[in-house]
Amino acid sequence: MDLKTDNSAIADESKYKYKRILTGDRPTGPLHLGHYAGSLKNRVKLQYKYETFILIADIQALTTNFEHPEKLKENIFLVALDYLSAGIDPTISTIAIQSMIPEISELTTFFSMLVSVNPLRHNPTIKTEAKERGYKELTYGFLGYPVSQTADIAVFKADLVPVGIDQLPHIEIARKIVRKFNELYSGKLIEPFALIGESPKLVGLDGNLKMSKSYGNAINLSDDFDSVKNKIKSALTDKNRIHPTDKGNPDICTIFSYHKAFSGGDLINETEYNCENGKIGCVKCKENLFNVIKSLLEPMNERRNRYLKNKDEVWDILFDGTKKSRIIASETIKEVKNSMEILYNK
Repeated sequence: MDLKTDNSAIADESKYKYKRILTGDRPTGPLHLGHYAGSLKNRVKLQYKYETFILIADIQALTTNFEHPEKLKENIFLVALDYLSAGIDPTISTIAIQSMIPEISELTTFFSMLVSVNPLRHNPTIKTEAKERGYKELTYGFLGYPVSQTADIAVFKADLVPVGIDQLPHIEIARKIVRKFNELYSGKLIEPFALIGESPKLVGLDGNLKMSKSYGNAINLSDDFDSVKNKIKSALTDKNRIHPTDKGNPDICTIFSYHKAFSGGDLINETEYNCENGKIGCVKCKENLFNVIKSLLEPMNERRNRYLKNKDEVWDILFDGTKKSRIIASETIKEVKNSMEILYNK
């Protein structure tokens, strides 16, 4: 099966009215500003336009953290808390736990019969992550991650998946797997489309291209303001600027990249001009950014504190969402088995 990608997977709302979104995260730890800028902020908006399902993919988290499954429960709670704090409304969005929907694993198994191993081994995302993690040998679960993702999407009957442009290959893979299933078994599974958003990819505070808790270069959504201030103070800026009056280059400054992601247009333009003309020092620029981030996190903290007073409410939201999701998943797997003629009855 050829898993090469093209732009046919990108949604075109002028031609088709999309109905249901599936999105989610692997619960490997608390979410940070990179997650918010890259996807979570957009999800909060999209939930008012589409029927939204958000999957906490704990099984997929094991593809890179299989040695420590005992951390999953805490991480699931932390991710759910971040969702709710950021503005995901549980009365209109459904949040579910992947491992509590066994139909996903069943559909993953069926889909795995349709995909050859070599294309998965040459998947650019798989190759890049394997290299970053120093993997010399790939586990079956890690290699089959795109197949599992396809099952996530298909079991929810989602026709739209919000992703960054770098994740487009995943959606094209999903479309090809679903298409092959439908052609082989006369199935009616939905081929999903990618909703490409303007989602800036934040670099780490140390200038590393990847923001990650494990690198210690991230501002978590749950960080207190003292931590946020200290992290911003230590962030990498233009190394060539020694004095506040030195002319800087915003394009190579980590702090300015954060301004572009979170500050308003006027402040962005003002910061860029003042930096280029030596009218603002890095210390003041960082103070301005802190005020912006503080304003962003304040309403999140209010919602977070409310949920922390009743942690059972968070779990109730997860369990209720999972129960609702299983109804859809059960319908899908029944249709899949019927198409394959393996729905056994007397």
